[in-house]
Amino acid sequence: MTRILTIRHVPHERLGTFEPVFKTDGHTIVPLNAADPRAVWPCAADLGGLVIVGGPMGVYEQARYPFLKKELVLLQEVLQAGKPVLGVCLGAQLPAAALGAKVTQNRSKEIGWYPLMREPGANGDPLCESFGQTETVFQWHGDTLALPNGTARLFSSPLCQEQAFRYGDNAYGLQFHIEVTEAMIRTWLANTGNKKELADLRGVIDPTAIRRQSPQHLGRLQELSPHVAAAFCQLLTIRPTPPARRPSHARSR
Repeated sequence: MTRILTIRHVPHERLGTFEPVFKTDGHTIVPLNAADPRAVWPCAADLGGLVIVGGPMGVYEQARYPFLKKELVLLQEVLQAGKPVLGVCLGAQLPAAALGAKVTQNRSKEIGWYPLMREPGANGDPLCESFGQTETVFQWHGDTLALPNGTARLFSSPLCQEQAFRYGDNAYGLQFHIEVTEAMIRTWLANTGNKKELADLRGVIDPTAIRRQSPQHLGRLQELSPHVAAAFCQLLTIRPTPPARRPSHARSR
């Protein structure tokens, strides 16, 4: 049985369809609310693996969200130790920053259902083997990341080139939300902050269209998500191998 630390940033972003796979595989999920000033941040040595989910803040907002600095320090330790990492959305941007890459605002926001294209780096990767050449996935982000040195690009999209990367053999960042359920999407659309974000876009993104499209695409997403979670569980059973180079120090922005 392996301890999986799960870092959450806001209540409405959670493990979703990953959670039952982790539990069925016999792993212990250890939740950590990053924004809680009383949160106890563990050492990398105490963890079997790390999963980071999304949030509305940007990696570059460390002055406003000081817990991001703690998160980056922990990520550097975990990456250097070769422990398995799986990050989604903000959870992908943070390890990219811990590896020395820049996280910036994307030229446009992706909110809703968008095409995802497989890149050559995904070939032969166990986490990616169930994906076709093109899939339709759920997105909710306004930031993007530069591909960190020493990583492989796994997926891209027309509006955001860096949709997923792999560092070493067992650290992954996914910009897209493969873990969502129908209930999660409803909750996100009803969230006050998210509703304001959509309203500020002045009709560029239609929440009604997202609701209408969700039943068309959720079935396929919920085929892919358990495979990703199961592939991550396989990494938890392998003795960690530290990467050849030390991750670059995260920069305070």
